[in-house]
Amino acid sequence: MSPLSKPSVLFVCVHNAGRSQMAAAFLTNLSAGQIEVRSAGSQPADTVNPAAVAAMHEVGIDMAGETPKMLTTEAVKESDVVITMGCGDTCPIFPGKRYEDWVLEDPAGQGIEAVRPIRDEIRSRIEALISDLLPATA
Repeated sequence: MSPLSKPSVLFVCVHNAGRSQMAAAFLTNLSAGQIEVRSAGSQPADTVNPAAVAAMHEVGIDMAGETPKMLTTEAVKESDVVITMGCGDTCPIFPGKRYEDWVLEDPAGQGIEAVRPIRDEIRSRIEALISDLLPATA
């Protein structure tokens, strides 16, 4: 990552329908465009999890227009940070990338009450990631 380029982050989970979508939405919203954001899944679902959409709507973030995307080698190559969320070994590894695995409960098939704590955990991790990637300038 050059000092003039925006850092880029890729969130990966199996279906790209819940955790990775919420993480991408939070990072896009909270970084105010200062970080390039991607999300993908190794086996993308047909639609984003409605409980995840509803949980994000509660905090003022609209994910209704998002669609799950297929994980590609190019997406990994183009990202500085790759954050996996339970996709195991399906994520390609490239030297020079920063990899993190966030262990988060899968919101698939759960109601909004179960999705809220997952959403809140993702938000706190995103806030820490932003402070790490965008150090405060004096």
